[in-house]
Amino acid sequence: MNPDMDLPRTIPVFPLTGALLLPRARLPLHVFEPRYLAMLDDALKTPERLIGMIQPNEVPGRDGPTLMTIGCAGRITQFSETEDGRYMITLSGISRFRIQSEVEGFTPYRRANVSWEGFERDRGGADHDPEFDRAGFFRLLGRYFQARGLDTDWNTLKDADDELLINSLSMLLEFEPEDKQALLEAPSLSTRRETLVTLIEYALHGGDGEDLMQ
Repeated sequence: MNPDMDLPRTIPVFPLTGALLLPRARLPLHVFEPRYLAMLDDALKTPERLIGMIQPNEVPGRDGPTLMTIGCAGRITQFSETEDGRYMITLSGISRFRIQSEVEGFTPYRRANVSWEGFERDRGGADHDPEFDRAGFFRLLGRYFQARGLDTDWNTLKDADDELLINSLSMLLEFEPEDKQALLEAPSLSTRRETLVTLIEYALHGGDGEDLMQ
């Protein structure tokens, strides 16, 4: 998408607990619920082909979930349909947004009026993290993967640039929804990396704050 293109004020939103999309990252989705099939059909008819990924916000005492304030919009860049009518899609992250109000209407899916203000950097080039201690980070990550019984292609992981590495791990590793939201709302790649390190350390050490990354 052209970074100078005006983004629409109203977009369809896809509330999905624990799902995280970040700018310049890709999120594969398996779409099968009728309301989201309708959302996808409608989004494909627009020039932007945008869907806003956002987390539900459960509020005690209220019927049905509200939405978190900040989400990330992705452009549909890959699309295929299965024989039984389900869709396999990939969203490419374009920009975060801030919900201003939900749109009342007749669509089976939710829509929102959003503001893109404050997230202009999302539509620029790759972000960088000049203070990133990659060696220390990979030592910590190795301990985390070992503790979780996980495996990965370490050579590919180590070849990834800073933004791809931090954003991919933020999206893929299993954290609580509120932790995913904190990763989304991080104002810079450095802040996201610091948040990610803290979450990994807490996962390793039960939140006691001891034995942090050396």
